[in-house]
Amino acid sequence: MKNLVTRFVRDESGATAIEYGLIAALISVVIITVLTTVGTNLNTKFTSVANGLNGAGA
Repeated sequence: MKNLVTRFVRDESGATAIEYGLIAALISVVIITVLTTVGTNLNTKFTSVANGLNGAGA
């Protein structure tokens, strides 16, 4: 029984899967943050261009 418990404690395959999951989650959060920031900046830029074009046509 002691041998079984010792093998269970030393088995790190589950920990590795959890670490990969955490890394994937972190990468996803970074990608979402970057895309949100880029989207906001693009929206601001397109609004500025549209306002410039509306002023030029008048």
